[in-house]
Amino acid sequence: MRSAYIERNTKETKIQLSLNLDGQGKAEIDSGIGFFDHMMNLLAFHSGMDISLRAQGDLDVDDHHTIEDIGIAFGEAFLKAIGDKKGIERYGNFRCCMDEALACVDTDISGRGYLVFHADFHRDMIGMMATEMVKEFFYAFAMHAGVTLHINLLYGENDHHKLEAIFKGFGHSIKQAVEITSDVLPSTKGAL
Repeated sequence: MRSAYIERNTKETKIQLSLNLDGQGKAEIDSGIGFFDHMMNLLAFHSGMDISLRAQGDLDVDDHHTIEDIGIAFGEAFLKAIGDKKGIERYGNFRCCMDEALACVDTDISGRGYLVFHADFHRDMIGMMATEMVKEFFYAFAMHAGVTLHINLLYGENDHHKLEAIFKGFGHSIKQAVEITSDVLPSTKGAL
């Protein structure tokens, strides 16, 4: 079973995150940020990963440290859980529509952290979550997981729908990429 546990404690946040790549899409999420919890629940369900997350952050300041540090912990857990990457599909891509919004998410478990993020939002906040933190979350994940991630919101009007399309699309994309389909490391270089 490809799983990992990460505990990250700083002066700004305390995070405990368990991840099982071969789960059933179960989530136990409590970040203190309701809308972000909703997005992480969607991510778990659509990726098939089991995610257990407890976070306490300096939400009296804002949501930045909490969401960024969760992204870091999630990336570290993913890197640990994916192991030697032998036999994984490596690539995943998914176009996800949520009502009027359409997002395209492409993933490469390359060993090289990189993020391309094209999405615009009308609102600064959805609930207690700043929309600018979506990019920060995925950047922190990509850098610490060693994953190349391209997220393109093609269009949409409702920011809630846009974010659902992005998180669901990421879930499906990562689900494809982590699938074990052979016994070969998917790289002509012999290393990822």
